[in-house]
Amino acid sequence: MNRAAEAATLSAVSSTDSTRPPAVPASCDLIVVGGGIIGLAVAREALIREPRASVVVLERERQLAMQQSSHNSGVIHAGIYYKPGSLKAQLCVEGAAALYKLCSDLGVPAEPIGKLIVATSAAELPELERLHERALANGVRVARLDGHQLRELEPHANGIAALHSPDTGIVDYEAVCAALAADVEARGGAVITGCAVERVDHSGSGARVIHARGATICGGVIACAGLQSDRVAQASGASADPRIVPFRGAYFTLRRPELVRGLIYPVPDPDLPFLGVHMTRRIGGDVVVGPTALPAATRSGWRANPRDLLATLSWPGSYRMAWRWRRQAPRELAWAFSSSAYAREASRLVSGLTADDLEPSFVGIRAQAVGRDGALIDDFVFAGEGRVVHLRNAPSPAATASIAIAAYCCDRLGPITAAEPSARPAS
Repeated sequence: MNRAAEAATLSAVSSTDSTRPPAVPASCDLIVVGGGIIGLAVAREALIREPRASVVVLERERQLAMQQSSHNSGVIHAGIYYKPGSLKAQLCVEGAAALYKLCSDLGVPAEPIGKLIVATSAAELPELERLHERALANGVRVARLDGHQLRELEPHANGIAALHSPDTGIVDYEAVCAALAADVEARGGAVITGCAVERVDHSGSGARVIHARGATICGGVIACAGLQSDRVAQASGASADPRIVPFRGAYFTLRRPELVRGLIYPVPDPDLPFLGVHMTRRIGGDVVVGPTALPAATRSGWRANPRDLLATLSWPGSYRMAWRWRRQAPRELAWAFSSSAYAREASRLVSGLTADDLEPSFVGIRAQAVGRDGALIDDFVFAGEGRVVHLRNAPSPAATASIAIAAYCCDRLGPITAAEPSARPAS
């Protein structure tokens, strides 16, 4: 890590590990709920737009970026998969360019190492061509490769054809969050951890935020609460639909990282909600394989949480979702509980992989919004009115799109107006 990134990390650690947590101000211009990558990007964007504004980030965990922002494969997506004209497509393409620039500005390593989407049979070629057309419609650079050309890039890859995305890259999102937090504080913002937000009440021309340390009057609120987004929104008067259903994604580390130079993905099954088994070289040089995808019994930490489990089981959409994907469930269960089954699937992309090549690695919990009808909500979803914006659903590629999402949230909120009486957090 270079000097700027190291300084950012030290600053973020010092601000989150203090034994005397900073006080939450009685009033401010803007409160951002959530200290993940999107919340931190929102705070930075607000301070760039209005440098004299008092901006406070409230994070429920004791440290920043403890959930989705630090437990992912670290991919900077180019925008290939998403429906042209959707918010996902627009914000991913804009966000990827903005993220590369941010990393350059803040000294965080980000590498456009390229990605192959590999067709392993003739039956996958029509879907590969559909992805090619979709990528071009989204303004993404891609090239069609035959089997010989793809093996020039990835000598150990199986396949008869592929799409090559040269602009897909990798980054350590935890390092990005640390750099964002340090930049927010350098611009005069406050980043406060260990302070869960219970609800947001409309208050005149602003809002009143009820949190673990009392209440704060503010000119506006942007809530980017991730795995808690539905709870914060509903407690604040919004609809219960959609609800967050957490999914557990387990990763393996490839014991022979020399087999993969960049990123190798399968052609996704259009009838399935996830991308399937893929391989990702990471900033540190290791290669991860995964993730699996099973509903989780918790939204925070890794042990079953009765409240979280009840929230999933009491939601009608959970049962409708399970029925809709009942035919895929046995395969996902096999992949989650059998490294041999997972290795067999991975060997479709890279020859000769066995269970001995896969070492269990980290686990991430993904926030997936599920509608009452059982539909997995695919696009970004925003809600709220007046001086309150709620980000209700931010699935992948949310980390890639975080800078563009931040700009979108600030546009939706409008000018940041000071609450009365104004109290700028101490720097």
